[in-house]
Order: sequence, then structure tokens, then C-alpha cells
Amino acid sequence: MDSSADAAGVLESSDIGSQKDRVVTEEEWLQRWEMSNIGFHKEQGHPLLRKYLDVLLNGRSGLRIFFPLCGKAVEMKWLADVGHSVVGVEVSEQALKQFFAEHSLPYCEEPVPEISGAKKLQSTSGNISLYCCSIYDLSSYVSLMITLMEKNSSYLLVTVSYDPNKHKGPPFYVPESEIKSLFGNHCEIKCLQKVDDFSDKHRQWGLDYFLEVLYILKFVA
Repeated sequence: MDSSADAAGVLESSDIGSQKDRVVTEEEWLQRWEMSNIGFHKEQGHPLLRKYLDVLLNGRSGLRIFFPLCGKAVEMKWLADVGHSVVGVEVSEQALKQFFAEHSLPYCEEPVPEISGAKKLQSTSGNISLYCCSIYDLSSYVSLMITLMEKNSSYLLVTVSYDPNKHKGPPFYVPESEIKSLFGNHCEIKCLQKVDDFSDKHRQWGLDYFLEVLYILKFVA
């Protein structure tokens, strides 16, 4: 599950406003973890994932579940606890070490020879493998996700919706048209729910609304 999407598609500039060409650099992301500026992290897990987990699993057990840009998502622990194997990718080593420490999970480290400077942190039980590297060292985001999906596999994707002319991000506004542009040739796309997540923080950003939008993508070709 992930809460962001690649910005490689073509959008009208009026759709994304001041966010045109805006990216979060690796340095900026690492600094957020160093300064504990991680308001995106949900200590109790993402409520939409819990609500729609059965939709994602569709009665299947023992799945291999991929968390791109995983941070220290608590969902990785409880999915592993119920019998799934978890693979995550995160550029911040601090985030990954915090994950293992906060859940009192012993782990080992080993290099990833195929990617310079990358390492794998794996729980000693073997059911959680987290790769410390940039996901873009693996492939472009959308291309990677598509290559990882087998026919009839499912992917939960959370995006956010607000007026991009009033906030430059992150998090970045991703319209449904962009989801369809990036994944539509390979997946059936369904919006499961839009949740009003507006708070004082968003008001301070100058926004008057902020929605989380949950999609399920089912790979068909």
C-alpha cells in the first residue's frame, strides 16, 4: 500500500497549479526523518487499510505483500503476524531501524550486491525484508509496480486531494485522471472511498479541504 504516485504522466498545468515540476528530493526526505517531521506516519496504522484489507486479500492467505516507500509503517508487522511475508523499500535507514526497534524485532543486515550502497534488513523470522535504498534505484515507480503485479493481483493506493494552487506539497495532489493515465492500460481502477481528513494543519497550509482517496487497482494484463 502506498500514499503517493509517480508524477510522470501528462497533466494540464491548471490541474496541479504550483506543484508543476515539484519533487521531494532524497535529501529532503532524509531530513524529515532526522528531524522527526513525519506527520504522515500513522502510529495506529492506516484506517483505510484496516477497513479494506479483506478487499485486498480477497480470501487469500500467505501472500507476499510489497510496501513501496514503507517508512516504518506498523501495518508491516501485523500483516506478518497473520502469516503474510512483507517486502518494503525505504531510503531512510533510520526509519527502518526504528521499525524494528519499536516492535522489538531482532533482525540482520546484509548488502544488496545489485544496487550500490543498498542493504537489506531482514527479521530473523524471515517474514519481513526491508530494503534500504531509493525505490528509483529499482525502476521508475509505476513501471516497478506493474512488473510486480501478477494477473488478478490487487494494489491499494491512497492519494490526497486538495487545491494544489494553495499548497505546494508534500504530500502532492494526485487527480484520478493521473491514476488512470499511469495504470489504466494494465489495471481495472475503482475508487473505494473518499475520506474528509481536513485538520488544523491543513488550514495552516492555506487549504479549505483535504481528502484521502483510496483506490483498488486490479491487474488484468
